[in-house]
Amino acid sequence: MMLRSVIALLIAGAATAGVAAQAPSPDAPFASEIAAFTKADRSAPAPRCATLFVGSSSIRLWQTLAFDMAPYPVVNRGFGGSTIADVNLYFDQVVAPYRPRAIFFYAGENDINAGKSPAQVVSDFAVFLRKKDSRLGRTPVIFISLKPSKARFAQLSRQSSVNAAVRRLAGQRRDLQVVDVASAMLGKDGRPRDIFQDDQLHMTAEGYRIWTRILRPKVAAAAKRPCGG
Repeated sequence: MMLRSVIALLIAGAATAGVAAQAPSPDAPFASEIAAFTKADRSAPAPRCATLFVGSSSIRLWQTLAFDMAPYPVVNRGFGGSTIADVNLYFDQVVAPYRPRAIFFYAGENDINAGKSPAQVVSDFAVFLRKKDSRLGRTPVIFISLKPSKARFAQLSRQSSVNAAVRRLAGQRRDLQVVDVASAMLGKDGRPRDIFQDDQLHMTAEGYRIWTRILRPKVAAAAKRPCGG
């Protein structure tokens, strides 16, 4: 019931005025990583109208992303062990400047692990969508489903609640879709496959091959749409 209420708020929020930009504090979490992105963009500007991948360490550690998605240009702006709130905080640094054709979004898993409820996670994602609407108009957002892992398998039901709520929201918005990577990461026994590093949380190359197989067609489709929202 709570999640349904949040969904209703999200739909209503899409029609509200843009979210005002606020400059993050220099000592905010992950500030040094964000500063490194800014420095890199000054020395070698990222391609405009590329497809943007943004979010937490599952994106940050995807070291073969550009190769896996070639010839389609992509920008990787995963940072730290970020939450959705962190992505929102740095939206004007890691999303807006690139004017992407599409945004592939992965965050929320760390939020659940930190104790946030599924409703709170979806509410934070609503803020992201409002920022996107304000700055980037109709630019599509592809929400990558929260992934199951051996380290956080006990959180699977809460992760699934987030995925289901965002999927319902996507049914109300033409600029949002959810891509299920979770199902392919589970074995026939319903438990996570052996595709994780020693920490049982971050994926090996095999895990990213699964993501590539599922997400690459979406990147190819995004490359056909006009740039500019």
